[in-house]
Amino acid sequence: MTAPLIVAGVDVGGPRKGFHAVALRDGAYMAHWASADALAIAKWCQGIGARIVGVDAPCRWSTTGRARPAERSLMQERIWCFSSPTRAVAEAHPKGHFNWMRAGAELFRCLERDRPLYAGGPVADDARLCFETFPHAATCALRGEVASARDKRKDRLALVTQAGINLPQRPVMDTIDAALCALVAQYLARNRVRCFGDAESGFIVVPDV
Repeated sequence: MTAPLIVAGVDVGGPRKGFHAVALRDGAYMAHWASADALAIAKWCQGIGARIVGVDAPCRWSTTGRARPAERSLMQERIWCFSSPTRAVAEAHPKGHFNWMRAGAELFRCLERDRPLYAGGPVADDARLCFETFPHAATCALRGEVASARDKRKDRLALVTQAGINLPQRPVMDTIDAALCALVAQYLARNRVRCFGDAESGFIVVPDV
């Protein structure tokens, strides 16, 4: 009997908002959880048996002070995204503008203890890994066009629902984005993705439809 495919997606926020996670089992909604603690989220993913975890945050810092290759590639396709700073710039920002990226970096550190960061190429049936994705880019990929951020809640919830993921009633935006990240994880498990960037600076993964 084939083991079920369990994947998870995590939306990353700053210290107040924290992390929101959604798990899928064979493509259907399984569970969701929220915590301000990166290690707690990583342990939750491990506890539910999530094999692949998609995270909406940069997996690596810029080493040049400019946007990473993945971010530049997305912007060349007219998909706006944040430009990751260097770690030093993020940590020194007087108003904590990059605190959500720092939270994401901590989550990746925790996840990578038993799930290596995706380095490109085909994914084996038993692979355990984590990866970076971006809900806006995933939305554009699934719709086949550059989507407007103005209607992001309606558009992203529609995509999640169309994929057969029935979230609890009136989910918050963070839960919707986490579900979209989990949907990308499912696409990655099936080797149906496009990857922007490179292994050294980090890939941003989106569905290939």
